[in-house]
Amino acid sequence: MTSNIGFRMMAFGFKIRDFLNPRQNSVKEVGLKPGFHVIDYGCGPGSYVLPVSEAIGSSGRLYALDINHLALEMVEKIAAKKKLKNVITIQSDCGTGLHDEELDVALLYDVFHDIADQNAVLNELQRVLKPNGVLSFSDHHLKENEIISKVTSTGLFKLQKINKYTYTFSKQTAKSSNWML
Repeated sequence: MTSNIGFRMMAFGFKIRDFLNPRQNSVKEVGLKPGFHVIDYGCGPGSYVLPVSEAIGSSGRLYALDINHLALEMVEKIAAKKKLKNVITIQSDCGTGLHDEELDVALLYDVFHDIADQNAVLNELQRVLKPNGVLSFSDHHLKENEIISKVTSTGLFKLQKINKYTYTFSKQTAKSSNWML
């Protein structure tokens, strides 16, 4: 886990990144719709909170999950300042506490390389995604072949599309994949 000062420095760096390359660019690729339930897994300082919250509207839900309490405090400040009533924070290093097949979309952006038990996180995201749910993935620390291999090797997800900023993976179920009997 990053120290408080390290996290604050990272958050400042993200503000510069977000100015140069607005997060709306990635969010547009996901195809979010009003009423969607979404998790921003490893939400950090909340770069995606506003664009996702606006895309899913008041009938949607955005779960912002992070292990770092400072990240969640920043997300809560954004939500309060912008009067976003559809944002819920979750502090965790893996489990979401959500029901099976509750979410339409899982965002896994720029955090996968830091996750100790990547397969546990993929299992959790597969569990909480609806049968037609998607995993939107981006991690500039990994090469394209690493991303595709790591996410698809468990058989939980199948590459659906390579976008300009993100990779879209579809949830695999026992009926939709050949990896299970």
